[in-house]
Amino acid sequence: MLLCRPLLRAVQDAWRMSRDREHLLATFMENREALQAYLVRQFGNANVAEDLAQETWLRVASRKLGEQIGNPRAYIFRIARNLGMDLRRREALGIEVQADPVVVELVADARVDPLREAEMSRELQRLMQVVAELPARCREVFLLCRVEGLDHQQVAERLNISKSTVVSQMVKAMQRIEKAMQ
Repeated sequence: MLLCRPLLRAVQDAWRMSRDREHLLATFMENREALQAYLVRQFGNANVAEDLAQETWLRVASRKLGEQIGNPRAYIFRIARNLGMDLRRREALGIEVQADPVVVELVADARVDPLREAEMSRELQRLMQVVAELPARCREVFLLCRVEGLDHQQVAERLNISKSTVVSQMVKAMQRIEKAMQ
């Protein structure tokens, strides 16, 4: 198994994003009743409040995570409020919007498979452990090449070693990682 920077970053990003999404969805579930009560107060209709809460959940579940959310509860309430304001605007303009079944199906498919997520998490932990156990110079060369994205010449210059030493250290690192990850 050849590991490369994109795979390592993809595993790290997926792991972080799944944790962030889990936290966001858990925050939604903890605050669902308060959110619906807020929406009933804002829009005066329990059915509309329920629809807005469900649409909020869909938005939260399908959100492409990139940056950390400082206050997840406030973020969720803001989504709901904005959806409600959009609904009021559409009603004022006489626009009726139906949920497209294809979009609903895509949102459902966007959920992270918990088994795959757990597998990726274990694989990432194992990879981090294997890298940590590499000899110091070997680990340093591997991290500069695969995580920092430097080429062999740049690593050689930065560490004041020959390019052939960089290559041999990378070969050693990749062999140990591949063997340990099988």
